[in-house]
Amino acid sequence: MDEEFCTCCEEKSEENCCSCHKTKERSPEEYKRLCNRLSRIEGQIRGIRGMLDRNAYCPDILAQAAAANAALNAFSRELLSQHIRSCVVHDVKAGNEEVIDELLDTLQKLMK
Repeated sequence: MDEEFCTCCEEKSEENCCSCHKTKERSPEEYKRLCNRLSRIEGQIRGIRGMLDRNAYCPDILAQAAAANAALNAFSRELLSQHIRSCVVHDVKAGNEEVIDELLDTLQKLMK
């Protein structure tokens, strides 16, 4: 069996994940909310693909793509909000101020 390596640090890993990755336990409610949003977005993307397959008019496809983009942005806002309220607050209270730089880097990526 081939060895698996982490794609970000290239360390040998189990299940494609290594100790360099942080994890977060989410409540069942938060997990369900986020999964439901992603399921709707997946449906929108499949719908756009179907429109393309049916040779739909370009502006109609673009309108659906804009709606899917807005839905993905809403997902990101919700996830960011939960991250700030839980992970960032916890780390700052624990004295880990490096999380502020991580948050700023994340915001930079989101604002591109």
